[in-house]
Amino acid sequence: MAVAMAAGSLGVCSGLRTVENRFSNGGFMKRLFGLDNSRCWAVSKKRTSSYTGVIIPQALSKTAVEDGSAKEADTIPTPKVIIDLNSDPDATIVEITFGDRLGALLDTMNALKKLGLNVVKASVFLDSSGKHNKFAITKADTGRKVEDPELLEAIRLTIINNLLQYHPESSTQLAMGVAFGVEAPKQQVDVDIATHINVYDDGPNRSMLYVEAADRPGLLVDLVKIITDINISVESGEFDTEGLLAKAKFYVSYKGKAIIKPLQQVLANSLRYYLRRPTTEEASF
Repeated sequence: MAVAMAAGSLGVCSGLRTVENRFSNGGFMKRLFGLDNSRCWAVSKKRTSSYTGVIIPQALSKTAVEDGSAKEADTIPTPKVIIDLNSDPDATIVEITFGDRLGALLDTMNALKKLGLNVVKASVFLDSSGKHNKFAITKADTGRKVEDPELLEAIRLTIINNLLQYHPESSTQLAMGVAFGVEAPKQQVDVDIATHINVYDDGPNRSMLYVEAADRPGLLVDLVKIITDINISVESGEFDTEGLLAKAKFYVSYKGKAIIKPLQQVLANSLRYYLRRPTTEEASF
């Protein structure tokens, strides 16, 4: 089933406003996130619809980080939030990792229930990267998996906010620390270097789109909107928040077939233009 097209493009922190408008008549941020929207809007006084002039940090990388040190990454693990629409036909799978620091995450499950969701299954496993908490979630009113981009973004922001609240040390490792964390990340992103887009065929009936970029609120909704605005269908996918990076894998098609090469180029160019806009000043045109 194709992912529903988002209604309207979101800017920096406007993903939070869309979530608030969708699920309440005001005060969503205070009730769910425990903070005031104004703190988020203060990140930039410029027009948020185009992210103008906002610098969003990105995960520590040899190529993407300017004048930074990896010392902090040696002591604080990289937080990861994975939203997976592929592996389970009946539920949306959410996986949260933050080294071995995570507990039972009962507060996170309760926060998800406030979004009208049921946690139908939960599991924990350990590997060399730490403790992985997995949840299978469905919509409480229908019992079906979550596919709406706005609700998926609400899930992502809810989980990240809980990480910031209960593990404030994660603030310097998450892009959301700029907007509502205890301490903003110290690194800055080179947007051109951090942005990676690849499209390739995955059989005759669909293509795989891979996007890697600096994370920011509303990014998931915006990506889906850009894709569907050029009449490409999003069938399913996975959206990973890995520290200050967002990594998305979408299965896409055009009229039930894999995307032809010229349209692949149009899709890649559209996404690349959008993702690089944060460092583009309007006065330069």
